[in-house]
Amino acid sequence: MNLKKIALLMAVTATTAAGVSAEEHLKSLDASQIDNSIAPGADFYHHVNKKWQLANPLTAEHARYGKFNILSDTSEARVKEIVLNLGAANPAPGTVAFKVATIYNQAMDSTRRNAEGAAPIQADLKKIETTPHEGMEDLFLWMHANYASPFFNAGIQEDLANSKEYAMYVSGGGIGLGDRDYYLLNDARNKEVREAYKKLIVKQMMNAGFKKKEAQRIMNNVMKIETAIAEDTWTREESRNIPAMYNPRTFAQLKEMYPAINWDRFFVETMEIPSPEQVIVTEINTVKKANDLMATLSDREIKDYYLWKYVAQAAGKLSDNFTDAAFEFNKVMSGVQQQRPRWKRALGATEGAMGEAVGQLYVEKYFPQSSKDYMIGLVENLRTALGKHILHLPWMSDDTKLNALRKLNAFTVKIGYPDKWKDYSTMEIDPKLSYYENMHNVSMWHQKEHLKKWGKPVDRTEWHMTPQTVNAYYNPMANEIVFPAAILQAPFFDPESSDAENYGGIGVVIGHEMTHGFDDQGRNFDAEGNMANWWTAEDAEAFGKLANGLVEQFNAVEVLPGLNANGSYTLGENIADQGGLRVAMTAFLDSQKKKGVDVTTTTIDGFTPAQVFYMNYANLWGQNIREAEMRSLTTGDVHSLGENRVNVTLRNIAPFFEAFSIKEGDALYRPEAERVIIW
Repeated sequence: MNLKKIALLMAVTATTAAGVSAEEHLKSLDASQIDNSIAPGADFYHHVNKKWQLANPLTAEHARYGKFNILSDTSEARVKEIVLNLGAANPAPGTVAFKVATIYNQAMDSTRRNAEGAAPIQADLKKIETTPHEGMEDLFLWMHANYASPFFNAGIQEDLANSKEYAMYVSGGGIGLGDRDYYLLNDARNKEVREAYKKLIVKQMMNAGFKKKEAQRIMNNVMKIETAIAEDTWTREESRNIPAMYNPRTFAQLKEMYPAINWDRFFVETMEIPSPEQVIVTEINTVKKANDLMATLSDREIKDYYLWKYVAQAAGKLSDNFTDAAFEFNKVMSGVQQQRPRWKRALGATEGAMGEAVGQLYVEKYFPQSSKDYMIGLVENLRTALGKHILHLPWMSDDTKLNALRKLNAFTVKIGYPDKWKDYSTMEIDPKLSYYENMHNVSMWHQKEHLKKWGKPVDRTEWHMTPQTVNAYYNPMANEIVFPAAILQAPFFDPESSDAENYGGIGVVIGHEMTHGFDDQGRNFDAEGNMANWWTAEDAEAFGKLANGLVEQFNAVEVLPGLNANGSYTLGENIADQGGLRVAMTAFLDSQKKKGVDVTTTTIDGFTPAQVFYMNYANLWGQNIREAEMRSLTTGDVHSLGENRVNVTLRNIAPFFEAFSIKEGDALYRPEAERVIIW
């Protein structure tokens, strides 16, 4: 279950170091890449990015490739060097370095994995197949405790109403394709994905040793069950309604609501914790469907479902025929034509297992204290700017403004890396075991570490991303904004770039994350991170009207013939994009005023500072992308496509029009009465 809305994949870099003036040449931006054959007012995204797109066509490995990928590549190359150096030092068994090197080496060892084939999972598959009727409850508990979450999800997370304590959640789940539309809609795209999924199931079950007829039967039963669950699964839009997810029930009520599940055994045996006094059910009807299916399906149907769930979670750690089958499915989903190199996949697995161990070394080598110090100052500049915006909102009352400012001032800021690192000393990695067995042990270690939190206060020092991750996030239940070290690089931040570039890069990212605290989901949480209504009814209504206006703007965009953007599903990110742009510009202008820089007379490589600010924002989102990936992201990603994050968002911002003399008659011009400004 994912209740924390981690923010956009936006590269963040520390802003300009002291003494870097607006007169310096462009560093993050390349002026020669600006395409003057496309007018800014006609299509700003391609005005900035078209030349780069033409010079960087997609390779077979990528479904999309852009400026974020370039930065990720840099981080990835650094991490690879760190991991290879650990292995080359011949680390002693049991050390963190030994564990990291072993995982990476096993992930790279295709010879051994191909020789083993499906052997590492045969005993468990046999266990599923041979379980008698009287053991079906034991089998269900075994699956949930060790391998997958059939039918529904359950776990601990901060209590939405009391973020200092953990609560037990039971939520919907159990469908392999993630989104209900893939099962229920019969348009060409959803049929295509559905058929590819069926082929994947058959292929993987045959890879696991089943005959084709058996694999076909398993696939049919899986589709029957997952389609039934999908019928009662929330839509993408419904999944954004956080208050509707908060349905606390006593343990007795839980047992009465869903009697097909032995809840007493479930918590004690799968999580090894006492049965909780209260459980929060996020999607009541979805879990009811799971309960009904468990009560009515035959043992054969349930076993086939378990077989697929088991193989699906194991496939990536087995032989190449498993990963090749998964890639064939990914080709349909994203349009990518070639698998990522094995070393990249191995590196991803290593970081997933021991990410902070690698991150600690990454920070020591690549993240100077000066970047962290400067970033702290920049965040405070943005906090001050957002405070100004809140104070001057024409649609919000003074009472709600006061509460908004309290929340803003209470933001916790995390930059670079955690204050304390994870201790991996109890994780057991044995090179004699198969890669699958070791990775399963890693998964169990992480699960046990997580469940140790039960009954303890929430640890607000914990990070939910590694330092080497090119990303950033806002966590509403901690009211915190977090910026890992790896995002603090060009084009988001470069000490040698102009302030205009850095505020248009990392500054917008910071503003974006801050604005998440006040988007359609973040606004449901108070300064302490508790789900609480701090709005007057009138202000909530005014916010809703503005938000609906933004939804309509994005809904009107045709992404591909017959496919429009989903303004409701992407609303939170669209609000944050707009807020980030507006707040960062205010902070930039304030910073220049303090430095005594006149932005009306200063130029940077022939551009005004305001032009450079907006061009670097557009520059961040430059990418090439396949149509299949566009369809997939429009269906399943809460972020709008890069082109729309630029062109649609900027059409509401008057200073952007002024910077490029965009006027009525230009394609991007939006009349003032139709513009939507929220934060």
